[in-house]
Amino acid sequence: MSNTIAIVGRPNVGKSTLFNRLVGQRKAIMDNESGVTRDRHYGHGDWIGKNFTVIDTGGYVHGSDDIFEGEIRKQVKLAIDEADVVLFMVDAADGVHGLDEEFAQVLRPYLKKKPILLVANKADTNARAHGSGEFYSLGMGEGEIFAISSANGHGTGELLDEVVSHFPEAGIEEPDSDIPKIAVVGRPNVGKSSFVNLLLGTERSIVTDIAGTTRDAISTRYNVFGHDFILVDTAGLRRKAKVSEDIEFYANMRSLRALEECDVCVVLIDATRGIESQDVNIIALADKNRKGVVILVNKWDLVENKETNTTKEFEEKIYAKLAPIAYPPIVFISVLTKQRVHKAIETAVQVFENKRRKIPTSQLNDVMLEEIAKYPPPAIKGKLVRIKYATQLPTHNPVFAFFCNLPQYVKENYTRYLENRMREHFDFTGVPIGIVFRKK
Repeated sequence: MSNTIAIVGRPNVGKSTLFNRLVGQRKAIMDNESGVTRDRHYGHGDWIGKNFTVIDTGGYVHGSDDIFEGEIRKQVKLAIDEADVVLFMVDAADGVHGLDEEFAQVLRPYLKKKPILLVANKADTNARAHGSGEFYSLGMGEGEIFAISSANGHGTGELLDEVVSHFPEAGIEEPDSDIPKIAVVGRPNVGKSSFVNLLLGTERSIVTDIAGTTRDAISTRYNVFGHDFILVDTAGLRRKAKVSEDIEFYANMRSLRALEECDVCVVLIDATRGIESQDVNIIALADKNRKGVVILVNKWDLVENKETNTTKEFEEKIYAKLAPIAYPPIVFISVLTKQRVHKAIETAVQVFENKRRKIPTSQLNDVMLEEIAKYPPPAIKGKLVRIKYATQLPTHNPVFAFFCNLPQYVKENYTRYLENRMREHFDFTGVPIGIVFRKK
């Protein structure tokens, strides 16, 4: 990854506000509660012809017994290693803080390896801007201290001028635009982050036994089996009635946005609990948004009496609750024992390929006109519907137009018949199909 900026510092100095300003959208969750950003978290921006990637990190706390704090420290160090330029953010309103001094010790070994710029945020007044000189005591070199206000943008232009001067190349604009995005979604605590970490072989997301650890949707570029794609690990989706804190509301919104922005939804469900109404809601939402869907039944290793609880029976129960949605493939996995995890990703990649499948018009008509001849649309009010030909429309998702004399008389059950025949002849496993009727 080239032209990468990491924003680091103690909690609550405004790192996420600056991140959102640099990437130009409200991507990171912001709240006055310290430690809201727990994982490292990526976005893209540009300045005077240079494109870059920005990493937001959780607030670095040293010596805390909090389970999250230890994990955040690991995430921060990984981000620093990844970055070309590090922005060490401090709070001009508070002045030098003991945690800033501890953080400076962490950064000092990197001073000779990469540019570390000291950024005094919340310098909204002249007095605060002038007072920011006290941060030289942190011993981060003789370079300029950038007094900024990330909330209103004051001083961020000068900061970005300095940052991009360290990037020799223009970088890639929206480097991920042609790469399939696979969102890992599901109820809280079904093993989403553990699944992603197992695939990546690194602790990309913070994992604890506490439900709701992941609050932001986290995107990770990933290459496996010769496929390049982006995994989006999201905060667990909860029912609205259970969303109490503001932060959790934003996390839910972020999960929904990840679902809306992805190509394929990998929906994890808990084998020990079976498919629940919230799982059905998530899959219905993915279907409504025309996303590819793969269902992963996690914790299959914990299911006892496999003779009576067979995969076939489990599948039948899932499809019965999902009806009429019947196209998602189901893969039984165990993140703990690593059982069939690669199969899960192979399936998700295949669903993405199915989503992009284009059927030549001649082949489509050869197959479907024969099926229509076997079972023509039923006559309505004595009028016969005659379907002349079909073609695939140039859309992101598979949508097929059937041209006929009386499109208004084609009923939903006949549309379903055509969809089922399409699925028999062409591989659209995991993908919703759109069928429209046009006047000819």
